[in-house]
Amino acid sequence: MKSSAAAPGRLTNTHFSLLALAALLAGCGGGGGSSTPAPVTSTPSAPTVTANYTASQNMCAAPRTGIDPFTGKAYPDKQGSLADERTFLRGWIDQYYLWYREVPDLNPLNYSTAIDYFNALKTPLLAASGQPKDKYHFTYTSAEWNALSVQGVALGYGIDWSRNAGANLPRTWIASAVEPGSPSATAGLRRGDRLLTVDGYDFVNGADQATVDRLNAGLFPVAANELHRLTLNRNGAIIDVTLTAVAVASAPVKNTKAIDTPTGKVGYLTFDNHNEVSERALIDSITALKTAGVTDLVLDVRYNGGGLLYIASELAYMIAGPAQTTGKTFVKTLYNDRFATQAPEVFRATAYGFQPTVPAGTALPTLNLKRVTLLTTGDTCSASELIINGLRGADVEVNVIGGQTCGKPYGFTPVENCGTTYFAIQFQGVNNKGFGDYTEGFAPTCAVADDFQHAVGDTSEGMLAAALSYRATGVCPAPASSTARAVAAAPMEMVRPFVSSLSILRAR
Repeated sequence: MKSSAAAPGRLTNTHFSLLALAALLAGCGGGGGSSTPAPVTSTPSAPTVTANYTASQNMCAAPRTGIDPFTGKAYPDKQGSLADERTFLRGWIDQYYLWYREVPDLNPLNYSTAIDYFNALKTPLLAASGQPKDKYHFTYTSAEWNALSVQGVALGYGIDWSRNAGANLPRTWIASAVEPGSPSATAGLRRGDRLLTVDGYDFVNGADQATVDRLNAGLFPVAANELHRLTLNRNGAIIDVTLTAVAVASAPVKNTKAIDTPTGKVGYLTFDNHNEVSERALIDSITALKTAGVTDLVLDVRYNGGGLLYIASELAYMIAGPAQTTGKTFVKTLYNDRFATQAPEVFRATAYGFQPTVPAGTALPTLNLKRVTLLTTGDTCSASELIINGLRGADVEVNVIGGQTCGKPYGFTPVENCGTTYFAIQFQGVNNKGFGDYTEGFAPTCAVADDFQHAVGDTSEGMLAAALSYRATGVCPAPASSTARAVAAAPMEMVRPFVSSLSILRAR
């Protein structure tokens, strides 16, 4: 992301901590505004929609030329100006932004880039919790976004990190997942490794601007084949690795298996991203579990920041089946008063067909479960939360094991302009019972810390072990007291280079 505001995930020498990259993931917004939130004193009047904003779309200060590799067509950009880009953004926000009445009247000439201007075009108000009302206002370069959402590909090392939430110094970053076949996997990195230095610079306590810049350069490479050296601590042993930045394709669904228990087979799968690639993977996973004869399911979405709304709807249907979902709303999207009322999204019984491997209209497999368990953390966000809310709205018992979810009942349809894809909240989602007020997240049935000493999917891993125990006894297990578990007890946030906490409606 290009902006004078700190890009999500990058260190700043103001805060000396990492603002979760794509706090996209953890539900924190990217970039953004500098005004101090103020209390509501009256009902704001509706701003006038800029009359010519649609004519300004694709009128660019620096138009792209050539063929867009994702569409196979010429870029739509035409020669324009920064004023055109700002005009488009203001008009688009005033037309579609959920809280458009609360956006301040800003002088666009005060912003040197379109992204800087966009970052300020959001409500400055606070939620009841004291946090910003809008934490989800951000951008991607369009090339990055297309690679992420369509292919599940991002430039990096294939490693995800959990960091100490809200802390300044010392920084604590623990490897939470390593993508098989990635540079990190080849170098032997593992879940639970703790980051110490980047290119020789102190990651834990480094605070001066030069160190911060070097840390960002090493952790967030911008070009393929960049080489950077990381030093990590693995249970007291020091590990040095040199990693090469490459385009890493991350599998959104992993670890599908049936777990034998005294009361039947329990299905398990790790689901990390509601992207286009996940449709095929989820169908295959649910089919395998159905064939195995599972009678229960543990869905691990502890690091799933969200994605496509339709994928969430399909997965919820595959879990519950037609008997419990037919005729019921999965989510009803509530827009501002300038947007036409939309038909509710039902539980989708057929595939949308995001990619050629799954033809549109393909009947989806079902497990026909009346109960499901989700493993969650504060990084379980957006479309992942829709699964919880949607199933509960259809009277499916949903047990949540782990941590409080992020609290994002909102979504958006991104818009591309001049090489940047913009994300601004456009709707709130409610379930079949009309409930959608979970801005503080869903509380866990049993609170359990993420256990970095075991692999995700290992039945000895803290969350999964707790889920299986609760299923058998109906009683939450006592909190772990070992030193190994204590490491994971503090609230953590994910930093991932390729997921965003989005709920997106797509038009075919």
